[in-house]
Amino acid sequence: MDRTNNSNHDVPFTYVSLPIGPHEDEALVESRGKWKARPVVFCGLLVLVSLVAFNGYKGSNGNITTLTSNEDLKQKTIHSHKWKPVSRGVSAGVSEKSNRLFTKSNNIGGMLFPWNNTMLAWQRTAFHFQPEENWMNDPNGPLYYKGWYHFFYQYNPNGAFWGDIVWGHAVSRDLIHWIHLPLAMVADEWYDQNGVWTGSATILPNGDIIMLYTGATDALVQVQNLAYPADLSDPLLIDWIKYPKNPVLVPPPEIEVYDFRDPTTAWLTSQGKWRISIGSKMNKTGIALVYDTKDFKTFERIEGILRAVPKTGMWECVDFFPVSTKLDIGLDTSARGDDVKYVMKVSLDDDRHDYYALGTYDENGVDFVPDDTNKDVGTGLRYDYGVFYASKTFYDQSKERRVLWSWIGESDSEDADVAKGWASLMGIPRTIVFDKKTGSNLLQWPVEEVERLRMKRCKFHNEKVMPGSVVLLNIGSASQLDIEAEFNIDKKDIEKIKQTNEEYNCETSGGAANRGALGPFGLLVLADEGLSEYTPIYFYVVKGSNGNLKTSFCSDQSRSSLATDVDKSIFGSTVPVLEGEKLSLRILVDHSIVESFAQGGRTCVTSRVYPTTAIYENAQLFLFNNATEATVTASLNVWHMNSAFINDKQVKLKS
Repeated sequence: MDRTNNSNHDVPFTYVSLPIGPHEDEALVESRGKWKARPVVFCGLLVLVSLVAFNGYKGSNGNITTLTSNEDLKQKTIHSHKWKPVSRGVSAGVSEKSNRLFTKSNNIGGMLFPWNNTMLAWQRTAFHFQPEENWMNDPNGPLYYKGWYHFFYQYNPNGAFWGDIVWGHAVSRDLIHWIHLPLAMVADEWYDQNGVWTGSATILPNGDIIMLYTGATDALVQVQNLAYPADLSDPLLIDWIKYPKNPVLVPPPEIEVYDFRDPTTAWLTSQGKWRISIGSKMNKTGIALVYDTKDFKTFERIEGILRAVPKTGMWECVDFFPVSTKLDIGLDTSARGDDVKYVMKVSLDDDRHDYYALGTYDENGVDFVPDDTNKDVGTGLRYDYGVFYASKTFYDQSKERRVLWSWIGESDSEDADVAKGWASLMGIPRTIVFDKKTGSNLLQWPVEEVERLRMKRCKFHNEKVMPGSVVLLNIGSASQLDIEAEFNIDKKDIEKIKQTNEEYNCETSGGAANRGALGPFGLLVLADEGLSEYTPIYFYVVKGSNGNLKTSFCSDQSRSSLATDVDKSIFGSTVPVLEGEKLSLRILVDHSIVESFAQGGRTCVTSRVYPTTAIYENAQLFLFNNATEATVTASLNVWHMNSAFINDKQVKLKS
């Protein structure tokens, strides 16, 4: 049942400023107390059916899967003590796999927060893919086969930290509800003894499935290996065979043995050969090597490189695929034609972000050329401006769409991960299409299947939020939400505001507490009643010296948690807003992950959030406008989200 609020009037409020910056002191937070005046917009009485993380997850079939026992939770309580960061992965020749907090200086050698069982249990997501326990990272070889979506991933079966990497495997009918299957590949040969690392799948025209993956040998040399299903008649592809004569590729002489990894999905050339690319570097120049093959057992190194960009360092998880410039559908990796552009994406080892460029591809010259050299691979556009890495796309032939998977790491301490028994998850799969309106970027959007988890909707129409206002949207618990919102700034306010040379940067301009004439404004997610914890997702608009508006889209974690051992960065970037467009966003809130999409997915920001008080029934949702001059009108649809069915036990499935 929908609940609608039609206000069409100003919401009165005595201004209380948003607290500035990170938490200075718990005593200061406590002294603020609860606000005596706050406007509240109601969405009827709610039955709290979406809050199921602590006692268990209710799947679509109505079954309850217990998260953990009370005895287990008692063992997961952390006592406050000093912590020391531990590097993971670098010594083995891959990018840093420790949590984001490892690279930050705000609490290295500081005190661990005394997390208790209730807090840790709340952090586990309800509709994002993750294994029942232990560590996971890169998505590997996703594909659709005989009615099933297959997802493979880097997995440590022995702990909630990187190491002992093998391939986990799960299947789904809809990319949302999942069944875990036995491990697909383990480190049992000399050529992958130190890890079965990232790889990609290619489905051949005759139906054969090829899996190429990087193995770390007994001497930590990175080599490329071939595997294939033992039984193609099995739609679940449970058993895999490694090619007896692996490895099929070794590092060329000019490449370091630990700089040769992550083969792409293959695409078919006009000469009938299959072509792949592998990430590498020469000194500090990131490069993508190119190889051709007819049978995936013998390969020919192609002279030249697909792309090279100085000062970008090692390129991991290269992805290369076509997009249609005319149709809102995905294309097979081998597609080509006049109405096609190419996307080249790399994951940068140095900064752990995923960058992409749009451009043209010369098959004969083996050369990708970006449309805009100022937005080259590794220096320009990013898939996501938050916690997001090692992404991988695949072509879903059943729905003619290209789907993007991404690894979302943790931003807390390794001690906390070990205590809760798991680390990392996958972002909601996203569709990718070319933005025909701008012609200069991609659009990413959650796959449509996630909308099947929507339950009760609350509608808020034309809420006028005055400068300096914070408005509680009384929807009940806000731990599992799907939010779609539009914002409009009063045109008279824009006209009267003076032009400025201000250069706004989400990461360095002070976050949501920094007030400007036309921003920030948006939503406070995972907020408690007294706003001792909250995460703003917001727009910030600047009227430039030429009179044009420049818009930024940001996610501010600086006051997301009272805990001292979590990363509290501010993420975001500019977002193109075309004439006549309203400012629009979509936010998926799923406990400790918040995924945000602006202007139909032109700019995306993913955050990991670890509140201590804004959890369970205490998690709330607010509208806010911290601008000094502009009145903002907001309209929202807010859905509570059911939990996905993710079965951690082997079951007998019908094919």
